[in-house]
Amino acid sequence: MRRPSFLSQRPLLLLLLSPWPVWTQTPAAASRWGTQGAPHCPEACACAPGGQANCSGRALLAVPAGLSRPVRALLLDHNRVRALPPGAFVGAGALLRLDLRENGLRWVHARAFWGLGALQELDLGANQLEALVPGTFAPLRALRVLSLADNQLARLEPAALGALPLLGALSLQDNDLSALAPGLLAGLPALNTLGLRGNPWACGCALRPLCAWLRRHPRPAPEAETLLCVSPGRLTLSPLTAFSEAAFSHCGQPLAPRDLAVVYALGPLSFLASLAACMALGSVFTACRARRRRRRRRAAAARCPPRRLPDPSRGPASPADPGSTENAAAQA
Repeated sequence: MRRPSFLSQRPLLLLLLSPWPVWTQTPAAASRWGTQGAPHCPEACACAPGGQANCSGRALLAVPAGLSRPVRALLLDHNRVRALPPGAFVGAGALLRLDLRENGLRWVHARAFWGLGALQELDLGANQLEALVPGTFAPLRALRVLSLADNQLARLEPAALGALPLLGALSLQDNDLSALAPGLLAGLPALNTLGLRGNPWACGCALRPLCAWLRRHPRPAPEAETLLCVSPGRLTLSPLTAFSEAAFSHCGQPLAPRDLAVVYALGPLSFLASLAACMALGSVFTACRARRRRRRRRAAAARCPPRRLPDPSRGPASPADPGSTENAAAQA
């Protein structure tokens, strides 16, 4: 058997004798994005190649400072972030995923998510949100997945969600919702997955848009049977999928957004017009009444001419004087 020559072992010898140990040059050493405290890594977070900043479970009271464009995924779950102020994520314009679960979050400013136009996934589940102000999600035009599950939302207005043309999944389960506001689902044309379980839905006309959406997006039988509503006064449970359009025939047809805009525009104008008309009629009535009074006074003055006062230079009035008769009558 032929033994290996020196030349055949030369690459191995060069590797062993090399002054730079190449086996220690890992990607974390080659990249400055691998450990906590790296230049592009948020403070108090651990970053990994690819742009993920892991800040989970670090008892943070606010969004960490130092966010920058290399951050693609920000994990802030299981912390103590109770509020999101305006511009809370400034600098993270390339963020694609944001996880804020289980923070005890109670308040989100209308401009908290400004600058996150590329965000695709947002998880606000397992918090203490009771309401969302209008325009909260308006900047998130690229959002595809939104979770509001396990909060305390009693009402969700269309103005809070805004127009999210790419949103395909919305989780609303385990809240205090009894109905969805009219027009909420109309602003979500790409929505195909909607989590609804665990809410006290109330059977009534307010469920008409939701039931219509469920008929257009049928669900598997086990999941559909768990979506129940309570009839007011009867305390009976009914599946939401059991309501056809005929069941809402007694309900008034909701106004379209265009009709609502017309009503909101004409309402103040009609009020001002009616107020001006009332003031004009009041002025005409007052003028007519004053004119009538002046006429009455002129007529009374014409019927009763003013009395003549006796002239002191003429001396005492004579019996023939008409004034003497009046004086005598006064003395009698």
